[in-house]
Amino acid sequence: MLYLYAKAVHIIFVITWMAGLFYMVRLFIYHTEAKQKPEKEYHVLHRQFMIMESKLWWIITTPSMYLAVLAGLTMLYLAPGLLKAGWMHVKLVFVLGLVVYHFICQRIMFRLREETSRWTSLRLRLWNELATVILFAIVFAVVLKSAVNWIYGVVGLLVLASMLMIAVKWYKKVRER
Repeated sequence: MLYLYAKAVHIIFVITWMAGLFYMVRLFIYHTEAKQKPEKEYHVLHRQFMIMESKLWWIITTPSMYLAVLAGLTMLYLAPGLLKAGWMHVKLVFVLGLVVYHFICQRIMFRLREETSRWTSLRLRLWNELATVILFAIVFAVVLKSAVNWIYGVVGLLVLASMLMIAVKWYKKVRER
């Protein structure tokens, strides 16, 4: 029964972590695009984005990451046989990638605050899609579990990544009109 509680907590905090990451990068995009505004307007927006990013990061996103990881580790402690499953190894590699993604986002937030970020809004839009691809990979690993289905999952993931990149570039052209 304790395992099921840990699993429920894990799912809840993975959802809030991902929501925080998705919205955080969206704020980075708006923050970056605010630099195109007149200086006085930019400074007002810059201060507001710093507040929004800080609260989202430290109140929702980062605590959610730690709680999701803690609940996941609790599940592995309660059911250590999961560590023998190949799909779990794949999942853990992608989770590690998501943790690295998280801390790169934190560095972007600090650089935006200091006004030293070199990220363009297009690059940030593509960066945002990386979290989507990692999320899909984790869900496919957990749900499909078998190697044959994984081949289809990887092909589907590559198609998804390509479609997302095309959509981002298409949206940029639409916005520029």
